Amino acid sequence: MTAGSARTGGFAAPAGWPGGAGVDEAVVAARVRERFIADGTSVTPASVVGAVRAEPGAALRGDAGLLRLADRVHGELAGAGPLAPLLADARVTDVLVNGTQVWVDRGAGLERAAVGVGSVDEVRRLAQRLAAACGRRLDDGCPYVDARLPDGTRLHAVLPPVAATGPYLSLRTFRQRPFQLAELVGSGMVDPPVAELLRAVVAGRLAYLIAGGTGSGKTTLLNTLLGLVPADERIVMVEDAAELRPEHPHVVTLQARTANVEGVGSVGLGALVRQALRMRPDRLVVGECRGAEVVDLLAALNTGHDGGAGTLHANAASDVPARLEALGLLGGLPRAALHAQIAAAIQVVVQLRRFAGRRFVDAICLLTPHGPERLITVTPAWRRGAGPQPAGPALARLLVERGVPVPAVLDSRGPR
Repeated sequence: MTAGSARTGGFAAPAGWPGGAGVDEAVVAARVRERFIADGTSVTPASVVGAVRAEPGAALRGDAGLLRLADRVHGELAGAGPLAPLLADARVTDVLVNGTQVWVDRGAGLERAAVGVGSVDEVRRLAQRLAAACGRRLDDGCPYVDARLPDGTRLHAVLPPVAATGPYLSLRTFRQRPFQLAELVGSGMVDPPVAELLRAVVAGRLAYLIAGGTGSGKTTLLNTLLGLVPADERIVMVEDAAELRPEHPHVVTLQARTANVEGVGSVGLGALVRQALRMRPDRLVVGECRGAEVVDLLAALNTGHDGGAGTLHANAASDVPARLEALGLLGGLPRAALHAQIAAAIQVVVQLRRFAGRRFVDAICLLTPHGPERLITVTPAWRRGAGPQPAGPALARLLVERGVPVPAVLDSRGPR
């Protein structure tokens, strides 16, 4: 199967198809597409091939050209259409459509993609079709949608007039296989000495948050670290949208549900955290803390469920307490009580940073209470480019108390 067929229906056509996406091909594709829509025929690979084969002059294209055209038609009817080859590229993390312009991120920042998506009306139909594949509505009455495609790709779409020069589509791809820690070291995301420290944090069952800005690799790193959890432990994950799929033999996932078109049936993360506590978790994980559910997570981690984890949007490690405080207030938890809960529930913050298209672990910090009010502050134990920091000895003591050998990176000589 070709890379381009991976997400568009599975037409096994050879590499290097002859011919280009010329005007005649676009006309034929449009004609076949309109016939399917008018007849209400079920869209399957076989039915699409049959419809394309019935087109005048189809035999002149040969099997390779016919399969390529059928792949295109099927993509426009049931898949991501002209965006399918980009989504099938293992290097691609994000595909963005601004009106009729396409931008792509292959891990080195955004770049313009030479992909034709047709007219604004065709882009609108593509957005609506993708939303429908998620069971969601996208029209003038509901001009935006945030959903998950069947293959795990995250979709966000906004239609005009809300999208002033739209439609706008944002697609974040889903990696089928999580990275191994050695792969993250090889890519430069994790320094080799820090890999040993991250292993120790997981082995010591310290509760940790992975913080960073958008696209900094929080989910990627969390996926990898959950794969380090011993095989005899049960991981219960709570997510807004199912993104985490760690390589671990015992994982169960609870996924939040939005309200239906009647505005009922929603199930929030807070309720799911409470359900997760009844499922005998050895490790409780919240994919992303971004609302009042942080109160339920802190309460859970304070009831004997150590080793928990989650991700948090924060541009710097020093912003983490303020970010948690803001989320805790949404849950009605007073400031003093919130800081007390944080001090008892979470020990480590792993701060990620994205710079010049590269993602990397920037710091590993401890959350510790200070002052008469016992407010939480973030103290670095290790920082990229600077080595061990003041909280290194305290982190080393935590690991010793839990019977975990202290990694060499936590040099007792302090910062260098």
